[in-house]
Amino acid sequence: MATRTGSAVWNGTLKGGSGTMKLGSGAYEGPFSFMSRFENGSGTNPEELIGAALAGCFSMALSANLEKAGHPATRVSTTATVKLEMLTDGPKITTIELQNQSEVPGIDDSAFQREAEKTKSGCPVSKALTGTEIKLNAKLL
Repeated sequence: MATRTGSAVWNGTLKGGSGTMKLGSGAYEGPFSFMSRFENGSGTNPEELIGAALAGCFSMALSANLEKAGHPATRVSTTATVKLEMLTDGPKITTIELQNQSEVPGIDDSAFQREAEKTKSGCPVSKALTGTEIKLNAKLL
């Protein structure tokens, strides 16, 4: 299996500084700041990247699980909403909500939901995020 990298550089103070995050593949490099992370400023943030990672992992894993179950998907679309909250001991990612819509010919909703729930707990990124509650709303189209 491959080893992946990501990097970040931060310059300056927490609120006055800024930084860049970069994927090792070169597919993305972009700015982040206090405003883009904790407010509504432009740029990305670690939580947004975690959301994209989980949505991508879940979509691929669900496709694989559905195929193994004999029902290859036509399309699997997932959005992850990452909630960052300020707690007494500092900021924490408290929940991630996965919204999934999948086109899977020939499967009933009960079997689809079983595969989706199995995938939620089994994909590698979900496993890495075990300290965070992950909620799932999977819809069969």
